[in-house]
Amino acid sequence: MTMATSSFADLQTATATERARWIREAGGLEAAIDAGRLEQTVALPLVEALVLGLMRQGVTKYLAIFGHGSTAVADVLEAYEAEGLVRCWQFRNEVEMAHAGTALSWVYGEPCAVVTSIGPGAFQAMAASLAASSNGVGLYHLYGDETTHGEGYNMQQVPKPAQGIFSQITSLMGSSYTLHSPGALRDGLRKGAACVFHPWRPGPFFMNMPLNTQAAPVTLRLDALPQRPVFPKLAPADDTAIERAAAVIASASKVALKLGGGARGASAEIRRLAEASGAAVVLSPGANGVMPADHPQNMHVGGSKGSISGNWAMEEAEVLVVIGSRAVCQADCSGIGWPNVREVININADPIDVQHYNQTIALTGDAAIVATRLADALGSYPVVSHKASWIQAARKKKAEWEAFLAGRFSAPRLTDPVWQCEVLTQPQAIKIASDFCQRHNALKFFDAGDVQANGFQIVDDTATGDTFTETGASYMGFAVSALLSSALADKGRYGIAFTGDGSFMMNPQVLIDGVEHGAHGTILLLDNRRMAAISHLQLSQYGRDFRTSDGVAVDYVQMAGAVRGVRAIWGGTDGISLLTALEEARRHPGLSLVHVPVYFGEDPSGGLGAYGQWNVGNWCDDVQRQYACTLI
Repeated sequence: MTMATSSFADLQTATATERARWIREAGGLEAAIDAGRLEQTVALPLVEALVLGLMRQGVTKYLAIFGHGSTAVADVLEAYEAEGLVRCWQFRNEVEMAHAGTALSWVYGEPCAVVTSIGPGAFQAMAASLAASSNGVGLYHLYGDETTHGEGYNMQQVPKPAQGIFSQITSLMGSSYTLHSPGALRDGLRKGAACVFHPWRPGPFFMNMPLNTQAAPVTLRLDALPQRPVFPKLAPADDTAIERAAAVIASASKVALKLGGGARGASAEIRRLAEASGAAVVLSPGANGVMPADHPQNMHVGGSKGSISGNWAMEEAEVLVVIGSRAVCQADCSGIGWPNVREVININADPIDVQHYNQTIALTGDAAIVATRLADALGSYPVVSHKASWIQAARKKKAEWEAFLAGRFSAPRLTDPVWQCEVLTQPQAIKIASDFCQRHNALKFFDAGDVQANGFQIVDDTATGDTFTETGASYMGFAVSALLSSALADKGRYGIAFTGDGSFMMNPQVLIDGVEHGAHGTILLLDNRRMAAISHLQLSQYGRDFRTSDGVAVDYVQMAGAVRGVRAIWGGTDGISLLTALEEARRHPGLSLVHVPVYFGEDPSGGLGAYGQWNVGNWCDDVQRQYACTLI
């Protein structure tokens, strides 16, 4: 019997390779299902059925570090990759791998599966899943797990005499499922799809795979495997709340829009709402580009770090329109960022987050749909002059912020005590590289710390999708790991990872994996030999810094250059040298690293300042006293 005449059910005693070949020759899994060729009940190993189940949801890319807890998965993936049905990439560190998977889903819209062994590897990937969870990015995490029969301790399991420990841990981290028996697969995949493809808050889904159930047979119909769900967009059922919100906005003199990550994808609708409402627009770091940077109503970022104009709007506004924000502490200054607001209109698909503030008119639903309906409702109100002074004052503050930035960018270089010479400040280096990215349509990834904070104060995107700053968990090493996603995506895009020396050393193995997988991107390593964000925080709070720097000099050019295939470049100490280095790096067809020394010290021209408050350290009492007096 040939593959062409056989049915899939006839191949139950065949190998995974033969079954994968049958599916390929049938035109793929969905084609075989549509043709009615997979209606019979079949029996096959659980992990193979899992791979087919994920394939049905459009998940065909696997990022893996295999161990004794995942050899059965590896065997299936090898067979299916040989037939072109899946792709699998190996990595050298689970944190790096999970970040790359997060970026693949977040940047390119390609949800994937991260595969680890049992124990330490799974813990590392799980720690890195905070980035996906905090930023609402969906992907699968597949972990080896202890056996279900309890023959004795499995090496690398949590050594505690209790049942399902890893299931307990992953369920605390997010949504999870344990394949305790083969028949559980369909339920696990259904719950996984609901998490990974959630309409407003997707996240990582943890699938625990006990060693003994992975190769066990499961009997099922392949056409019954759960498909990727399609959720309809939601909005308020009638216009009652919309009309109330429009009336509040129309009657107010000082209206502010605060945009969170949930505003991405609704740029045109939000711009129309901002113009119809006469609002000053304040961004969260993840909302850069939702309103064009040069739009006169865009006050730029506001919050604990913030900007002169963004934080002014927060302090002065009387009506707040929140769109797609979960009000993280640094975005609203730990709850005290809106001291004069008396009424809130909140647009959010999440029924809990939409009620975060007091005095709220909750407009639960899709940001684009609700913003459009609210803008339509505002169209019935006459244009009133009492908003003109607010917009005029906002434009003056915006001009003040832009003049401040221009002064910082054009300031003389500063003599750094570590480098013992004049070097660029971090804002100057970031501005040069950010403008370079805009000219070359390059992605920008920002790592944690001062690089991240200065970055979201500086970037002036005109659209979303050009900058990814992982402010949800602020995970050191995310940006450099995210560069790898360009090599995994169907259509990768050149990008620059803005990173500090501390963040880079969290995941330096990207140098090897970047070459191995063919990533095209540049690591811009801004080196001040310390955790500058924490040093500045300590100096602000206690007048001194402690244990946030070291005395170890590292030649990062020599270090990166030791990896064959990496183009390692000294970025110099001035703007012309940095630009020359960035051009050379971009021309290299693979992974590059540009090492740039930057200033750290107490000279105020070395940074961009902070304009809000934050519930941290010895500031907590003051913030909490103010919070006790807030209305919203």
